[in-house]
Amino acid sequence: MPSAPLTSSWTLAGLEIPNRVTLAPLAGIGNWVVRLQAKRYGAGYAVSEMVSSFAIHHKNDKTLRDLLKFKAEEREGGPVAIQLFGQDPEVMRSAAAYVAEHVGVDVIDLNMGCPVPKVIKTGAGAAMLKDPDTAVAVARAAKEGSGLPVTVKLRSSTKKDGEADGYALASRLVDEAGVDAIGFHPRSAQVHHKGFPDYELAAKLVQELPVPVVLSGGLHDDAQTLAAYEQVGPAAVMLARGALGNPWLFSTLLGLREDVPPTPAEVADELDWVLDRTTEHLGPERAGRYLRKHYPWYVERLAEAGVGTRAVDGRILPDKRLQEALQATDDVEVARALVRDAAGTVLAA
Repeated sequence: MPSAPLTSSWTLAGLEIPNRVTLAPLAGIGNWVVRLQAKRYGAGYAVSEMVSSFAIHHKNDKTLRDLLKFKAEEREGGPVAIQLFGQDPEVMRSAAAYVAEHVGVDVIDLNMGCPVPKVIKTGAGAAMLKDPDTAVAVARAAKEGSGLPVTVKLRSSTKKDGEADGYALASRLVDEAGVDAIGFHPRSAQVHHKGFPDYELAAKLVQELPVPVVLSGGLHDDAQTLAAYEQVGPAAVMLARGALGNPWLFSTLLGLREDVPPTPAEVADELDWVLDRTTEHLGPERAGRYLRKHYPWYVERLAEAGVGTRAVDGRILPDKRLQEALQATDDVEVARALVRDAAGTVLAA
């Protein structure tokens, strides 16, 4: 059966989501600025960066101040979700209850796929694939504590050698914990983002589960995303690394924009918006330091638009001098001027 158009709506535990192109939880990145950016370009659903259930339970000031901030504008394009992680059911119950009462999100998503060693060594993230009883207990606690729909994002396995522990866990989470949807990244935690995702396994999971499956992994451009969507047949696709500094991908997939790189002026305009909103979020000093992780993505977009260093074979490469200058400054206005000059455009003050 042909997949439904990406522009069509779908439902998650009774919530209507206006289209099938969504933003994945991006650890250390997916704050309200990035989520709102995705919504501005058409994303029908967005999930926050992962937040520690222990930090919420113990009322960590920085977590409550920075990571639990959601903007009303985010809801204009569809529901919003917060991703929590942690391996203790009672702590998760407490954190989920706090989020439901004080944050006002529509969905709680649980991370059971993060491959980062410092997360795994605590027993959270992808470590939960090897501890299915605890994983089910954590999901059940989140649902009972919050009263909200609960989804889980999984990797297919912990190791790459033919295991499918994440695949097996998905069914238990639905059957025993009442999880409302599964986000599935069909790569092992061991390979992180390397290698080709096992879309055949993802398609099998879609056929077996009675709840929506959202596909993640390897969706870096519109051609890859459309091919994977047709092959797997999920309820929706979830853009992650492919959307970093590239919100235009949402619009392209939804037919709101032709499949052409943004112009230098568009890149400069968009980064200008990111600078302003991140400054609003963090203040100028913290924003200037934080934004260093964002600059490489926009320098790459400028190269795609023809602004960069010309290689011997005629290709345009990201400008190393621009990148070095951006990394050397913690002043938002200096960064703004550098990008304006590189793009050859003057933006409104």
